Amino acid sequence: MIEWFVKTFPNVVALGWLGDTGWGTAIFQTLFMTFWSAIFGGFLGIVFGLILVLTKPHGIRANSFWFHFSDQLVSLFRAIPFIILLAFVAPVTQAIVRTQVGIKAALVPLTLGVFPFYARQVQVALESVDPGKIEAAQSLGASLSDIIFTVYLREARSELIRISTVTLISLVGLTAMAGAVGAGGLGNTAISYGYNHFDNDVTLIATLLVLVLVLLIQVIGDQLAKNLNHQKK
Repeated sequence: MIEWFVKTFPNVVALGWLGDTGWGTAIFQTLFMTFWSAIFGGFLGIVFGLILVLTKPHGIRANSFWFHFSDQLVSLFRAIPFIILLAFVAPVTQAIVRTQVGIKAALVPLTLGVFPFYARQVQVALESVDPGKIEAAQSLGASLSDIIFTVYLREARSELIRISTVTLISLVGLTAMAGAVGAGGLGNTAISYGYNHFDNDVTLIATLLVLVLVLLIQVIGDQLAKNLNHQKK
């Protein structure tokens, strides 16, 4: 089996496991970028999604200024293609992480690229919460934080898991373009060491590894959403 693999995928084997071009390094870089940008982008997405729902007209904290400001900001970042965003936020990246290349530098554009997408989905998920439950909580004297955590986020938790799954899968795709700032990862391996060198076996294995990662995210996300939905019932 090993001999067959070495003979069939010689360029894959040549890259090795460790080192700058190693498969282990590429997998780590992809997971690193996905995890941390999901944390930062997810936090911003939740915050802006809540602001859009709470401050909208007839919302429980209606505020025209903050609603329109958040709405326009989210729309602006959603409209910028990610590959352009990489260059656009380069000065901000330099100011935050003191460099414009590498996996840490990629976290800034990845975060800014994913948060507006997630914020819109969070907005839709929270708006699906039964208004009657919100009114009931208000009538009982619930504070704003109580309504946010025990009504909005609790009632929408299953849907939030589903949209988080979709967002994570999209984020894995964005990490491939992050190679443009020297961030590495499986996407960069597929293009730089596979496609550009006409080593189709490298491109194939890198693509399969990305598909495995996406499949794992999908399966885990679907199972969590299903379990939470049953608990809510």
